[in-house]
Amino acid sequence: MRDEDRVLPGPLAAAHAEDFSTDHDGYDFEPYDEFMWSVEASEWWRSWTGNPSAGPAPFRVFGQDGTGGLAAIWIREPEHPIETQPLVFLGSEGELHVIAADLGDYLWLLAGGVGPLETVEGIGPTTVAEPELTTIAQQFTGEQNRPVASVIVAAEALLPALTSLIDTTVR
Repeated sequence: MRDEDRVLPGPLAAAHAEDFSTDHDGYDFEPYDEFMWSVEASEWWRSWTGNPSAGPAPFRVFGQDGTGGLAAIWIREPEHPIETQPLVFLGSEGELHVIAADLGDYLWLLAGGVGPLETVEGIGPTTVAEPELTTIAQQFTGEQNRPVASVIVAAEALLPALTSLIDTTVR
């Protein structure tokens, strides 16, 4: 992978630069400064699926949790821009979860005070909107607001497709 291919999309890098993951109580997420190297991601993919012939990983990994589970952009439709692809979590124990349907939805989760892994582990009883992240989401999407609940519903609709990909790859 060329060095420029490791560069995170601008809005993703800007959102992660807001230190949401370190300032958020009980939040276990370490965002990366750049995408995981494709060779490393493909090695992980083959190991995670138990399939040595799995081919290149269909994911651009951008972070991890404390157990080694990975947050990634799922390149579901390679002909479309990366910003339009779903964001997923692939856990160290085989957990599968769609975090957001696309980058805009991910930004609205963060703006709503919900971290990517909170959609996996459960959203706490209170969330606090993040003004700096709201500005990033508004600039990227051109929308004033998007409710967290609608983001989660859209993401959940993609889980059967992710499960199917995994089922056809795992050995």
